[in-house]
Amino acid sequence: MENKKTCPVCGDPIIGRMDKKFCSDQCRNVFNNQKNSHSSETIRSINKILKNNHKVLLALNPEGKTKVSRKKLETNGFNFNYFTSIYRTQKGTTYYFCYEQGYLPIENDFFALVERK
Repeated sequence: MENKKTCPVCGDPIIGRMDKKFCSDQCRNVFNNQKNSHSSETIRSINKILKNNHKVLLALNPEGKTKVSRKKLETNGFNFNYFTSIYRTQKGTTYYFCYEQGYLPIENDFFALVERK
């Protein structure tokens, strides 16, 4: 019995095992990359924001501990909606971290910047 399956990517005939789905590794990779491209775009977009947030915190906190205004963070392109982790102290204080660089909201729209060692 002759196998008349064709590759879903390029349309070439599939030669080989009965359960083979693609004519080559290249077509298999193209198919899977196209299938996963939307989630990859989302991840790249979020990673770009996280990297920028980290860069901003690092630039504004060269000594490892300082205080800055919300306006200064926002002017530098900081996005408060994205962070990598949250740390809550026993007293209930909440620090937000972007990798090892963190911030703590304090009074009058200021933030304490810290570095987790």
